Amino acid sequence: MLDVYYFTEMPYASFDEREAENYPSMRLTFPNTYFDADTANGLMRNYFDQYQWAEEVGFDGLMINEHHNTPSCMDVAVNLSAAVLGRITQRAKILILGNMLPTSDNPVRLAEEIAMADVISGGRIIAGVVRGIGIETWANNTVPNYNRERFEECHDLMLATWTRPGPFRWEGDHYHYRVINPWMLPVQKPHPPIWVPGTGSPETIEWAAKNRYTYAAFLVPMDASVRLYEKYREHAHAEGYEPDASNFAYMVCCVCADTDEKAQEIGKHYMWRMGHPLRGPAEYWAPPGYIGRRKPVRPTIASASGDRKPLHAMDYDELQDAYHLVVGSPQTVLEKLSYMKETLGFGSLLLEAQAGAMGHKETMRSLELLGRGVIPELKKL
Repeated sequence: MLDVYYFTEMPYASFDEREAENYPSMRLTFPNTYFDADTANGLMRNYFDQYQWAEEVGFDGLMINEHHNTPSCMDVAVNLSAAVLGRITQRAKILILGNMLPTSDNPVRLAEEIAMADVISGGRIIAGVVRGIGIETWANNTVPNYNRERFEECHDLMLATWTRPGPFRWEGDHYHYRVINPWMLPVQKPHPPIWVPGTGSPETIEWAAKNRYTYAAFLVPMDASVRLYEKYREHAHAEGYEPDASNFAYMVCCVCADTDEKAQEIGKHYMWRMGHPLRGPAEYWAPPGYIGRRKPVRPTIASASGDRKPLHAMDYDELQDAYHLVVGSPQTVLEKLSYMKETLGFGSLLLEAQAGAMGHKETMRSLELLGRGVIPELKKL
């Protein structure tokens, strides 16, 4: 069984991208003087309309995420967005991927917010948890050395908040509460499903497998994803169970149009998404102490010359050749996604089907073609 989710980072691309060249990065230090609230209002209306339409045309789920201090993602409160989606949609799963646990100073409130969204949606929330990219550590003024420690304790406290009858006390290494007694608890018992994304951290893979959580590979090369999934299976076997397709998810950028030619033109909007938002000083992405000592499973992308090439340095054709970006007519997209499904064996496919300044009308048509044409055929395989 395959579930397909729609995803957009809700970008604010309403300025000349060349302006970003005047600053170290489009994230963190790009001035918010380029932001216009009226423009953002129109964009947000479009984004929520797109999510509603995705459910209507056949997507199984709706994915949302959270970032800060960047025009690449206007969703700065993922639980708030989940609550909105829970009210304006009827059946689709709502995948929060996710809440940044290490940067939170109040895990109990996070647990309450997720529970509230689950109640509003009638029990459709998937409570994804993330460590947050290094930039979030800077943005939230947290100590990178404690990122993983805080992640794991925040997770444990959230689970206790959902499942342990209150009132109770919590005295941990990073969090302390005299009284925990939430009145808002999730519909799903013992708690909403939990997913965790990754790009190659061995600690994250091991942790996800140990907890039997779905592991979602984000913008990871297919050959590296095969190795990531295999590592997960090794850890799962050590824990005494055999994972199935439901333990694996895969995220890829995707756009569909009536013809290959039209899709190729629309797909160029993804160069904004893969460009400045992924560039910046190394210390923005990996502040000292943020990355563990164990070697990542994921290699960087190799160019034809053998040099390692990051995503933001790849051109349009290279991104498509590496299956980071799937572009085409319904038949072309179906063929590419079918190959990916057959190769990786994931149970959930996360399609980032809007990026940059991609127009609302184009996005709605892409979602319609995917939902009514591609997804039903993909599910038959």
